[in-house]
Amino acid sequence: MAVDTRNIAVLGAGSWGTALAIQIARAGLNVTLWGRDPEHMAHMQQLRSNPYYLPDIPFPEALLLSAELEATVKQADSILLVVPSHTFRVFLKSIAPFITPEKHIVWATKGLEEGSGKLMHQVIAEELPGCKATAVVSGPTFAREVAQNLPTAVTVASSSKSLAGDVVAFLHHDNFRAYTSDDIIGVELGGALKNVLAIAAGAADGLGFGANTRAALITRGLAEIMRLGDAMGAQRETFMGLAGLGDLVLTCTDNQSRNRRMGLKLAEGMSVAQAREDIGQAVEGVKTAKEAFNLGRKYAVELPIIEQVYAVLHEHKQAREAVVDLLSREARAE
Repeated sequence: MAVDTRNIAVLGAGSWGTALAIQIARAGLNVTLWGRDPEHMAHMQQLRSNPYYLPDIPFPEALLLSAELEATVKQADSILLVVPSHTFRVFLKSIAPFITPEKHIVWATKGLEEGSGKLMHQVIAEELPGCKATAVVSGPTFAREVAQNLPTAVTVASSSKSLAGDVVAFLHHDNFRAYTSDDIIGVELGGALKNVLAIAAGAADGLGFGANTRAALITRGLAEIMRLGDAMGAQRETFMGLAGLGDLVLTCTDNQSRNRRMGLKLAEGMSVAQAREDIGQAVEGVKTAKEAFNLGRKYAVELPIIEQVYAVLHEHKQAREAVVDLLSREARAE
């Protein structure tokens, strides 16, 4: 078997970026993990682990570390972006001078752009117009479990079958499965909206509404994602797969999810600011809720759960009142 000599750069040394870099190194590829803080990266190099996010997971020997953005981008054949959605466009602008058309641009960022509601592939098209080889990685994944090499499956979506296959080739290894799709819109939309719905599920559980309510929120939440997906041109079957239902169930039901924990803390009576500070990491669903609410208005799609989450997060509605309002909605055909 031929040795894969591609150079992969993972840009973003948070928990998810670190976990993906570890996975790619396990698969035997040349991979460099870049982080913006030179002191942090030097500390990680010394410890051969990420003490800030995954302190007990040792790095594979092949995993390289860097704080030099230009050099890391220039030497890479494929670039895997793992930066928050609210910094995505600014980050693309910072790497644009070093991007050439032959480079593959892949992202594992989930969310909607703050202020515009755009999906990440739309932002890439605007900021890196010369790059046509692009793909997104999404699915039901907690970084710690990937880093621990526990069984995991994701979806890789691209308009190019050959590129999707290339990305699968450097991820699909050992206990990590990767499957292809051509529905970038559906994969991105599922990955973004599940964070909003996880806040609702966490709040309902924190208020003691029980397993029946959680199941109803997940099921009706999936219907909301599908309705908006229909309006935006996604494929319905995508939402029944890993990047849709799979990611939604994971994020709504396990406390490793920061968005679910946000809902739990809101149910305790914390403010959004207090809950964010207590969690200590980005909670993508907070900003995504506003953009999803606006997309519902733009496409004239009814999104009752997302609307209630928006009201709690951005209009100071009480979580208990929001759940009660959802449960008291007028009866209708499913």
